Amino acid sequence: MGEPNVNPLNERQRKTFTKALLNDVMALERLLQTDRVETGIRRIGAEQEMFLVDGSSRAAPEVTRVLEAAGDARLTTELARYNIEANLSPQIFGGDCLSKLEQELIEVIDKVREAAATVDADVLLVGILPTLARSDLHLDKMTPRQRYYELNRVMQRLRGKDFHVLIKGIDQLEMTHDSVMLEACNTSFQIHFQVAPDEFARLYNLAQAVTAPVLAAAVNSPVLLGHRLWHETRIALFERSVDTRAAHQQDRGLRPRVHFGDKWVQSSVLELFREDITRQRVVIATDGHQDALKVVAEGGVPTLDALRLHNGTIYRWNRPCYGISENGKAHLRIENRVLPAGPTVIDEIANSAFFFGLMASLSELPPIADVMAFDDAKSNFFSAARDGLKAQFSWIGGRTWTAGALIRDELLPMARDGLAGASIDADDIDRYLGVIEERVDREQTGAQWVLGSLMGMGEKGTPDLRVRKLTATMRELQRSGEPVHTWPLAQLDEERRDDHWRSSYRTVGQIMTTDLFTVQPGDIVDLAASVMEWSHIRHVPVEDEGGTLVGLVSHRSLLRMIARGMTDDMVDVASIMHTDLVTVSSETLTVDAIKLMREKQVSCLPVVEGGRLVGLITERDLIEVSARLLEDFLRETP
Repeated sequence: MGEPNVNPLNERQRKTFTKALLNDVMALERLLQTDRVETGIRRIGAEQEMFLVDGSSRAAPEVTRVLEAAGDARLTTELARYNIEANLSPQIFGGDCLSKLEQELIEVIDKVREAAATVDADVLLVGILPTLARSDLHLDKMTPRQRYYELNRVMQRLRGKDFHVLIKGIDQLEMTHDSVMLEACNTSFQIHFQVAPDEFARLYNLAQAVTAPVLAAAVNSPVLLGHRLWHETRIALFERSVDTRAAHQQDRGLRPRVHFGDKWVQSSVLELFREDITRQRVVIATDGHQDALKVVAEGGVPTLDALRLHNGTIYRWNRPCYGISENGKAHLRIENRVLPAGPTVIDEIANSAFFFGLMASLSELPPIADVMAFDDAKSNFFSAARDGLKAQFSWIGGRTWTAGALIRDELLPMARDGLAGASIDADDIDRYLGVIEERVDREQTGAQWVLGSLMGMGEKGTPDLRVRKLTATMRELQRSGEPVHTWPLAQLDEERRDDHWRSSYRTVGQIMTTDLFTVQPGDIVDLAASVMEWSHIRHVPVEDEGGTLVGLVSHRSLLRMIARGMTDDMVDVASIMHTDLVTVSSETLTVDAIKLMREKQVSCLPVVEGGRLVGLITERDLIEVSARLLEDFLRETP
């Protein structure tokens, strides 16, 4: 996430930072004009984001203690307290660079895992943690750094209202959230490819085109908050989770902060930096900026701190980057941000090898902008995110392919040639591209493994138990190091109950009913009665037009109405609903819910978050939980 020491912006500070930002762009322009940006060398690099999970396979907000225990300068925080990031060493593109990247990645993950174990946590590589709950998205789970708080404050102010998410996949998720913490659902494996200034436009455009097939083979994030959505749901979620556009800006088509782009780059990296400064307001700033123009005039290499900080708050899926190499020279990189974390280290390096190989191979062919429409590249990208290997692509020459066929028949041979042309070790080429080839042939990406596992589990157990078993199996198989295309599907055996079963009944949120039927106060009672009869339920929540819970109609309420002779079929719900409601939250312990029901003598508890109904727990739910736990007890008792 970059520089942590940022300041709340007043207008004077905004103007000062904006001036430094403009000076940085002019300084970069002069560096480019005088050929003082590094050429003749290709480097690669990567950033690994990870989830911290506890023994129950849920998010573990322990990043501060894990960083302290690890004591490794390569590690840093991310937005949420259950995320951690590792910045890997850059490698010269050639020889054994890919296996070196793999070795360092294994080493740093092992170090994080060892540190996490000191707080009873573990590491998981996955684009979206299947067990994430809405309670993990509250501000108390944000990493306590000024940068994150300020970023959240400013983005909320720019937005002017809650962030809205609507994603349609197998299921549909629609929700609003009051902070940028939805971004914390995502972890990625971001890869960097250094380019020379005179080839930047051609290679950036190429990165835009090849991102779709690389993503189609790498998808690993199909489940969010219990909903099966896109094969790479990160793409849809991230674009919506930090969308700071006010309504009038959306109406006139202002581009969001997370975006793919709208056109090919014509000639220079400056086009992208200038466009982002023009279209996106400054949201965070630092003091004491270097006078970049003065540094350039004196023959030095400027840090361009203001430009880099602003660039870090704009999330192009292929992001242009400026940096300074260890040799003190300025350089340009393309940061590919689309790849999800996991499922294993070798899967991640294989995805990277595929991308790097295509970049090296296709760079020798005519510019991609001459043979493909930008709109096709953009459409391919979103198709890959939605459907993975089953996506339909419009490729060079206007030909239509399935993603799997294009990768297998056209792109893997090209990637192999590209890596060979860069003098990558032949054994490494075979190993990593072989993983992609097998994954495509077996049609088992990380996303397909998750979806296939959940489908195989069917209705066994509870939804919470299914995603926890899925996540626990993922942890186990990830530790084996075997690529995802070899993984057996996760299974839930109802006859072999373990701690996952018992832990899945700990809180109300794990057992509550979320598929709810509701009525409004002005609806006729006959509607509520019919809902109960048709759905075989004994309680119907009552919401107002704004979605706020205002009452509850019970089967007992209907019986009382009949006993009192209220037989008018136009009687409305408001006249019989209970308004003195006893409610709980999704984090309420199940045992406390049982006590509350007994104490208040109620048979149903609405589950409420922020005044909105999110679920319902009834006596029947608790009887079922008690029966399962009793079975476990009897089974374990001699």
